[in-house]
Amino acid sequence: MSIFFILYKLILASVILLVSLVIAMYSTLIERKVAGFFQDRLGPNRAGVYGILQPLADGLKLFFKEEFMPNTADKFLYILGPSLTMMVALLTSAVIPWGGSLVIGGTDYSLQIADINIGVLYVFAIISVGVYGIMIGGWASNNKYALMGAVRAASQMISYELAMGMAIIALVMMSGTLSLNEMVQQQHGFHWNVFYQPFAFVIFIICAFAECNRSPFDLPECETELIGGYHTEYSSMKLGFYLFAEYINMFISSAMISALFFGGYNFPFMDDLGLSHNALTIIGTLVFFVKITFFGFVFMWIRWTLPRFRYDQLMRLGWKALLPLAILNVIITGIVMMIQNHV
Repeated sequence: MSIFFILYKLILASVILLVSLVIAMYSTLIERKVAGFFQDRLGPNRAGVYGILQPLADGLKLFFKEEFMPNTADKFLYILGPSLTMMVALLTSAVIPWGGSLVIGGTDYSLQIADINIGVLYVFAIISVGVYGIMIGGWASNNKYALMGAVRAASQMISYELAMGMAIIALVMMSGTLSLNEMVQQQHGFHWNVFYQPFAFVIFIICAFAECNRSPFDLPECETELIGGYHTEYSSMKLGFYLFAEYINMFISSAMISALFFGGYNFPFMDDLGLSHNALTIIGTLVFFVKITFFGFVFMWIRWTLPRFRYDQLMRLGWKALLPLAILNVIITGIVMMIQNHV
């Protein structure tokens, strides 16, 4: 492994990290603009032209807000909670193929940080660790409402991970691989998995809402019952880490949906354009981000359209509806594959 290859991977990782943070910042502005549109108002429009500098103003406000810590809090865990949540949110992007490869000087440079053959398992492992950041933060605050929000978040995320995992199993059975890069390559052109696994897509996107604690699944932060949820006792950039992690998770979830079900960087008639390999890679990456932007809008659209579930409704949906449907989808996929193999 040459020093140039390592340097390239470090630069790519830094670019993706920076892009994730910038998108998380401006997602807050876009969401407030979307909320304003649905509620027939303007949204932020004071900081810069059309409010374009509002995320920077929000960031500066969080940096300079008074920093406090409850006297009875566990200091180490209190700091570890938001730090772990933010780190886990950023680590997920390592295995997502953001584009094909660029050929420079006869050498292929992949637009994926780590092309591991168990990329799907890596994503689920990282997501599973994410619940610890929320649980630790709620526990360390020594506040009963924060602890209740953390327990809600843990039970919600664990419950919906099962249905999400079963939805992905059907996709893995069909594609025969756990590599995200290979899954995207198999959807070359317009052979998108959503046409072959529509039920898996519906189950996955519903579970993604729950995993990101987004409305109508935002019970861990339910202000009417829990003040502010698991981050009630946080301020300044510790609170900012929790809020930023939510938007980064939304961005990564949109990227996963696009990669798994909508072809990732593939787009219709890409082979008929007669473009060079590098040009197709660049266009494919832009197309991928357009898909991510669309699903990010869907996340916001749902938040400002549907009311919040009750907690019993949320758990009933996860255990009694989505999980049985995901298992049924796996069984149907297996039967169809057996029939196809014997024809």
